[in-house]
Amino acid sequence: MKTAADVKVSVFGVRHLSPGGARHLLQYLDQVRPTAVLIEGPSDATSMIRDLVHPSTVPPVAVLAFTDEMPVRTALWPFAVYSPELQAMRWAAKHKALCEMIDLPSGSALALQDLRRRAEEEKVSRKAVPGEETEVKPTTDTMPETGNGTSPSLEIASDPSGNPANPLPGGLPPSEESVPVEPEGVEELEAEATGRSIYERIAELADEHDYDTYWERHYEHNANPDTYRDSILAFSAEMRALGEDRERSDQPEEHAYNHVREAYMQRQILKAVEAGHDPSKIVVVCGAYHAAALEYPAKGAMSDEELAAMPSRSSKLTLMPYSYYRLSSLSGYGAGNNAPHYFQMMWEAMESGQPEDLPRVYLSTAARALRASGTHRSTAEVIEAVRMAEGLASLHGGSAPTLLELRDAAQTLLGRGELSVVAEALARVDVGIEIGSLAEGVSQTPLQDDLNRELKRLKLTKYKTAVATDLSLDLRENRRVSSQEAAFLDLNRSFLFHRLELLEIPFVRSRPANADRAVWAEDWIIQWTPEAEIRVVESTLLGETIEIACAHRLREKLEACTSISEASALIGVSVRCGMTAQMEDGRRVLQALAADSRDVAQISGAASRLSGIIAYGDIRRADTAPLVPLLEQLFFRGCLYLSDAANCNDEAAYGMVSAIGELNKIAQEHDDTVDVSLWTQELNALSERDDRNPKLSGFACALLLERGEMDAEQCAAEVSRRLSPGIPSDLGAGWFEGLSMRNRYALLSRMSLWVQLNDYINSLGDEEFKRALVFLRRAFSSFSAHEKTMIAETLGELWGVNAEQAAEILTGELKEEEDKMLDELNDFDFGDF
Repeated sequence: MKTAADVKVSVFGVRHLSPGGARHLLQYLDQVRPTAVLIEGPSDATSMIRDLVHPSTVPPVAVLAFTDEMPVRTALWPFAVYSPELQAMRWAAKHKALCEMIDLPSGSALALQDLRRRAEEEKVSRKAVPGEETEVKPTTDTMPETGNGTSPSLEIASDPSGNPANPLPGGLPPSEESVPVEPEGVEELEAEATGRSIYERIAELADEHDYDTYWERHYEHNANPDTYRDSILAFSAEMRALGEDRERSDQPEEHAYNHVREAYMQRQILKAVEAGHDPSKIVVVCGAYHAAALEYPAKGAMSDEELAAMPSRSSKLTLMPYSYYRLSSLSGYGAGNNAPHYFQMMWEAMESGQPEDLPRVYLSTAARALRASGTHRSTAEVIEAVRMAEGLASLHGGSAPTLLELRDAAQTLLGRGELSVVAEALARVDVGIEIGSLAEGVSQTPLQDDLNRELKRLKLTKYKTAVATDLSLDLRENRRVSSQEAAFLDLNRSFLFHRLELLEIPFVRSRPANADRAVWAEDWIIQWTPEAEIRVVESTLLGETIEIACAHRLREKLEACTSISEASALIGVSVRCGMTAQMEDGRRVLQALAADSRDVAQISGAASRLSGIIAYGDIRRADTAPLVPLLEQLFFRGCLYLSDAANCNDEAAYGMVSAIGELNKIAQEHDDTVDVSLWTQELNALSERDDRNPKLSGFACALLLERGEMDAEQCAAEVSRRLSPGIPSDLGAGWFEGLSMRNRYALLSRMSLWVQLNDYINSLGDEEFKRALVFLRRAFSSFSAHEKTMIAETLGELWGVNAEQAAEILTGELKEEEDKMLDELNDFDFGDF
């Protein structure tokens, strides 16, 4: 590419999200009247400029790049209404000038970020291994994975302002997994001498509270166009000169990355010159950090050979709505600011030609938010707050109050000295809850389009806000409406919400239901976030619609399923998602796994899930008939292996108690389907076994009593046998613990039981009593206060003392020494029971 080395173009350096920069840039464009406006941003997103400047597009919005292969990487270039880059695009569209983005294509940006991340990981790994000096050079074949591939972590690439130092006049947001590209060499150099960063020293020398306040007063409030452009370019050039050498030595990957970007942008600028544009009529809008390198593009432009050698990943681009919260520094976005909505108010004041109105608008908006929350503040207080803010600004030699001074005035006058009073109102005014929107059908992936159609069909579009909203669903048919769609509106909403949960799209989250909540009711929290939209885009790799993507995800999970517990859970997910075909696939997987399973705990859990699906499947209009034979099979296997599974230690017995309870519930609820006689037979066998865990034998006995399968005489005989003198304490007391887990009021009414328990305890020696006490305390710990009182009164009668006095003594608080003795008992080593 042959071009004279002295070709010079006009460069306007900006800071991302800068209303002052946007205002001065528009004035500069009006002055130069360029035929080509070249903007730092992914060059393959140039075709999206048309959609970004569409009249129906409402910022904040973002260009999102994502790889179309695993592992998924994503990169964002966000725009607010006051982004200088977006205003430059609008100017070019209005004046019919060529407008292009000229930074690295998204595929190359993503690939280079992978290489940078890999290099950082290798640095960390080398530091972790003393003496390790082997250098492994990253290649595109060894790109690191994030997560499991299906849930990639968010990767944020450079924003359109492109400055590698956020505090500088252009903010490149650092990747969440990479080292920020701020010229740390400068900071470290200053920190070594003073312990403070260079930005803190700048603020100190300017007599400002912090660097953000310095920047706002000296750049956002700068009304002189020429002074603004010259000062920002000089400032950035000095900062680059200070930090570039240190960055080259300490952060070679970052230095190389910036060099590659600048070489590519120089190449794109020269292409515009070769296309016939007068260099003096080309304006390049970029992060001010890069301005010095781009002013003379021929000095280091990328060659054809270098372009061909540049790594790249296959990627796609889309536009997405964005939020002010995500733009704010509160969310960790590196190129954001603390108050995106405040700067929008500044931009609107500048647009109206009355920037001096900003203090009044800001403080009156804060007062309005306070009034909405129930805290009344008068107009006089707002006026005084405006005067105070302007007075504070004049003390610092400023032409207008900064955000810090406005907040101080709000705290003093509106909060009456208390920040807590105005904190929420100021947060709303500073950050805002705005979410951008796109014109219908604008540059969306198929999955985004499908989700938007579903939200519209199910009347959920109004919930697509940054404010969390509660929504309760009634899954029953609404017979008061005429159309089928309206009759099952909430059910179809539930299907969509569960599908979004399956795809891990954080737009909705379910609220745990209370025990008394009806099975046909669901409670959800709905809140839109940019992360939700990003996950929607990433899920495009699974299918072109929400339903197809869910089917793919369920198929993946079923293929990886190795236990009947997982398989039964996936059947439940399929039913909740309204996906009948996948329910049948899950049934086949579960049947195949169940054929070889002897784990009663897993079998009972799976059977319990199927029981619930069969019992309530009609609420979701699911045909559960194919699941009934599978329930029968699982229940049969649970009965068959019950006795063997009961040969377990005391710790495992708790899981078995739950499993036996679930199987017993199935026998009660599906007595016309499962083999109840087999269940009763196995319970009897377990209750009589002396070589099984005594707790489980006692629990089986309690269930037989509850079911009416054991009469009073049989119960008395079993109690006598289990609690007779000479029976080891852990066996007798353990059996009673199991017996007391069910049907307690029937036990409380049997005086013979307490007589036998009393005689059994009296027969124990001191050491045996200590062993028994562990089990008995555990058994009685789950009794209610009323039940404990009834036991105490029963024992009072048994011992021949006043029943009420006995209850008072036995249920009273333990003395300190008694409590200490029991604590020691809990720590006592009784050996292997």
